[in-house]
Amino acid sequence: MKRGKHPEKALNAMKVNKVSEPGRYADGNGLYLVVDPSGAKRWLLRVVVHGKRKDIGLGGAGLVTLAEARERALEYRKLARSGGDPLAAKRAASKVVPTFKAAAETVHTENKAVWKNGKHNQQWINTLTEYAFPTIGEVRVDRIDTPDILKILAPIWLTKAETARRVRQRISTVMDWAKAAGHRVGDNPVDGVARGLPKQPKKDGHHTALPYSAVPQFLKDMKASDSGDIAKLSFEFLILTATRTSETLEAKWDEFDLKAALWTVPAERMKAKREHRVPLCDRCVKILEAAKTLSTGSEFAFPGRSGKAPQSNMVFLKVIKTMKAKTTAHGFRSSFRDWASEATAFPREIAEMALAHTIENKVEAAYRRGDLLEKRREMMGEWTKYVTFSNLTNYVKL
Repeated sequence: MKRGKHPEKALNAMKVNKVSEPGRYADGNGLYLVVDPSGAKRWLLRVVVHGKRKDIGLGGAGLVTLAEARERALEYRKLARSGGDPLAAKRAASKVVPTFKAAAETVHTENKAVWKNGKHNQQWINTLTEYAFPTIGEVRVDRIDTPDILKILAPIWLTKAETARRVRQRISTVMDWAKAAGHRVGDNPVDGVARGLPKQPKKDGHHTALPYSAVPQFLKDMKASDSGDIAKLSFEFLILTATRTSETLEAKWDEFDLKAALWTVPAERMKAKREHRVPLCDRCVKILEAAKTLSTGSEFAFPGRSGKAPQSNMVFLKVIKTMKAKTTAHGFRSSFRDWASEATAFPREIAEMALAHTIENKVEAAYRRGDLLEKRREMMGEWTKYVTFSNLTNYVKL
């Protein structure tokens, strides 16, 4: 007897409603409508899991439509083909499925120990609270689909591009967790959202920076500006040390050895996750001494108004906007690097070490044991002389 082709979508809604004869009715791809002798109707998926045939109930036909049964069957077949166990996934899904908000809070709590940067820790949950929770916060994670994600991202995709990318990544993290925890099956709904979003304009890969020849005038004008003393002290310190914004703003007093004129930034606060020693010129030491008188009792060298936290990472941007300067705080690292290359004879590796850049050449990195501290001390002293001229007297009385 010649076998015919396996049926595919052999059932329709009308047949599902009308059929009453007890038996098993194939829809195709292992999906069956089972009519019990009692007249009850239910869906059954026959699928091979780890080499063994298993029957998985998909719910009663009175509650689960044909379309929904096909969708669930497809998800379970995909899971089985990828080596997963649909039965285990179904058992896990039968547990209480959390809302997106509950899942996000769980992910946030579980990762607090890993995310050592307190500011990032808070921003992670804050962005979801502001942008995601109003739309999907109370929706179960197994019911969230790509259109829901699109509804969140579309309004901010072009106007707040960086924020939108972070929201997308954080939602994706929560949905990956939900799948791993057995609360949903199928693909991550964030994966397909790009097809519904316009292409974001390309971002300039470089931070806007002043020519190094303009830095002395900027520093002079900044000192004469109406910005707060702590803001001006910390900005000058950033320029003289050629460090990153977060490295300066989050600096704590226990990182400094003023007698040795040395600042040791711990690994967890560095981009490359390696401890970085910064030699301090005389002017930097005086800046810190002045800051000490303005930040009594705070663990931070350049604290915010409360003294319990560092200044906002927007403080330098505010100073720059007030001065109407075409630069960024990070851009002063580029100004310093250009000065070192074009106006001095200091070797390239000393300037790169001052910027705490990772050595890309693996051979060179393997043999580089020291951090050229004393050579960098000489270079940073020259940089300080270059950018400060003799404009120290009208700043803060030291």
